[in-house]
Amino acid sequence: ETTGSVSPPCSCLNDGVCRDGACVCPEEWVGPLCELVNFCEASIYTESTAEGILKNLTFQRIIVGRYSYSAEKCEPDTVNGNRSKAIRMCTRVGKIPTLQHPHILNCNENLDSLASQVETADFSNISAIASNTQILTSMPNQLTTQSISTAANIAVNILRKPNISTDSQASASVMATVSQLLDANETEFNHNNLIDVTASLTRTMEEFSLTSNITQSNIAVQSVPLKLNSSSILFSAQKDTELGYLLSTKLEVQENVPGLNGDLSTEVQILLNILNNNNGRAGFVLYQNSKFFKSRIYKSHGSFSKRIVSGNVDGGRTSGVELAFSPKYNTSELQLRDHACVFWDYATNDWSTVGCTKGRDQFLRCKCNHTTNFAVLMSFQIKYKYAKPLEYISYIGIGLSMAGLVITMLFQIFTRKTRKSSITWMLVSLCFSMLIFNILFISGIENRNARNYGSDTTRYDQQNQAYNTSDNTLLTSDLVDPPADPWCTAVAVLLHYFLLATFMWTALNAAQLYLLLLKAMQPLPGRFIVTVSVVGWGIPAMVVAITFGVTYREGKALNYRQEEFCWLAGLDENHNFSTEKPMLWSFLLPVALILLFNFIVLINITVSVIWRDNKNLTRNKRDSFMKRVISTISIVVVLGITWTVGYLMLINQEETSLIFSYVFCILNGTQGLQICILYTFRSPIFKKKVSEVFPVFSMPEIPVYLHSKIYYVSKAHLAKHAKETFKSSTTVSEDISLSTLSNCS
Repeated sequence: ETTGSVSPPCSCLNDGVCRDGACVCPEEWVGPLCELVNFCEASIYTESTAEGILKNLTFQRIIVGRYSYSAEKCEPDTVNGNRSKAIRMCTRVGKIPTLQHPHILNCNENLDSLASQVETADFSNISAIASNTQILTSMPNQLTTQSISTAANIAVNILRKPNISTDSQASASVMATVSQLLDANETEFNHNNLIDVTASLTRTMEEFSLTSNITQSNIAVQSVPLKLNSSSILFSAQKDTELGYLLSTKLEVQENVPGLNGDLSTEVQILLNILNNNNGRAGFVLYQNSKFFKSRIYKSHGSFSKRIVSGNVDGGRTSGVELAFSPKYNTSELQLRDHACVFWDYATNDWSTVGCTKGRDQFLRCKCNHTTNFAVLMSFQIKYKYAKPLEYISYIGIGLSMAGLVITMLFQIFTRKTRKSSITWMLVSLCFSMLIFNILFISGIENRNARNYGSDTTRYDQQNQAYNTSDNTLLTSDLVDPPADPWCTAVAVLLHYFLLATFMWTALNAAQLYLLLLKAMQPLPGRFIVTVSVVGWGIPAMVVAITFGVTYREGKALNYRQEEFCWLAGLDENHNFSTEKPMLWSFLLPVALILLFNFIVLINITVSVIWRDNKNLTRNKRDSFMKRVISTISIVVVLGITWTVGYLMLINQEETSLIFSYVFCILNGTQGLQICILYTFRSPIFKKKVSEVFPVFSMPEIPVYLHSKIYYVSKAHLAKHAKETFKSSTTVSEDISLSTLSNCS
């Protein structure tokens, strides 16, 4: 029992793919089952020179309707040195692909000499001129603005020759030349003197499309006669996910169709609704990119390919044109934000939206009153990977760090009479800059666009729009920035400043320790507090001001900061670390210099003071190993040495970078808490105050005989100052701003 007719599966040959009951063939094969060869095999052609010498010309496999360039080149000392000496075309005779005789280039010919010949050349010489032009433009990356202009003018003159479409070889050569021009460097088309040339070429292509069917890698021309009963005609091109060029097997022209088709495999469609058909013809041109259509308004900043399609009718007129584009967009890095339906206005030589409306479903749709050179201009936004909200462990770690910094500052301020003012000011300044940085980080590092905009990136992609005229406005760029967020920029500036200030104060603490412990400079130089204040708060302000002034521009905040979170910009458009971004020269380099200085001071203090053996002290008065370790850790923390782990995160190896990221977060996220434990909780004064307020926390005192310690400043002072008694452990620890160091000698 059957429930209905079932289409038999197609048995495609030669890697053909069965789709909707029909075989979709690769370029090398055609036919209902992809059974017919569509190429000419690689060949060797032997030519005889004027001197009677036989030379071989070698050609690779050629697709029917295409050309191959010889492996042999012109001599380097000729005008066309290192260019292919010949081209060879593959055509079809019946069902058999057939190689034509090669066209051999005059190695001393150039585009200018060909341009002077083409205007007066008769029909018999046109093919040779077209072939030579094709060869001379066969290296698109070497084409200049002038050579593009000359080659385009040659193409125009050839295409305007009467009955040129009857010369298949000349026509194919011209189309191959035009295709090669579309591969030239984008920058060569930015000159104004090319506008009139390319406009003339595209207009001529429209006229040529009425009589020819030619497909090259970057351009396709299709012509079809109109029948008396033809009311509509549809031209479509299917997507090809593997090849970067147009395929003749993926182009289709249909008559009397009810409308645009809904096949998602179709990339470009243009439907002409025909009135007053007089047995005329319809022609279509499809351009692989928009280099011939350089707009002064719409600027391209990315490598987005914009296909241009035109429809032209001779012997009839149209009541309107419908188009549907399904380009490759919404990649892993880009999100389509808007589009506009436009046509090329030859009066202004620019895109125009007049008479066009746009719509949207699974395709980008257009309706226009014109029939020539349509495109859909699109604007994209980068899919920023916004930083995820901080996890609870981060809040806990930074919260404890902030509490520790507050306790340390209050303790230093309220007990300042027991220590020198410079010690208090240095540590309080360090803690204050670190505290403000932590507050800004925990409350403002997340970009508000992540909440207000980042989660809405699919809204445009999901919405359906009816055809709309008012919204069809000409776009100005193919890449748009996310909504401006002055708050995020302000946070980035403040974070930049207070983190630089934090590192600057670690360097000043290192300088003070150097003076106190290694130079034994007591008292410190006059106006010391004023000097270090100007340096500690002023230099970071100068760095931030210069950086912001150099990089920030109105509407270009991302030159200074990132979009993913409110911090300095460091990556380029391709997500590679950039030396031109402020992250390197206004943060990483200054911090690296500070950390290098701090590390040198740390090594000197560790070797010369903390871990130095003093044989003049009796055994029971020498410091224990643990006390020395704690003293070393105290200096490491206050000098910010642990921030060097951040540079190890730059290693371009995912697992290694992840490990260092965790270590970095643990060590530096709790730096304020570490300072509080090492410089406040371990202080004898703090312990005494706590025991007075909370007697339950009182601890028996363990005497430390600092009054009998000998501190040698240098050998030169041994005779004069053989023994020097410092203050008690309570005051000595505060004098050098290291509570644990007071127990070392």
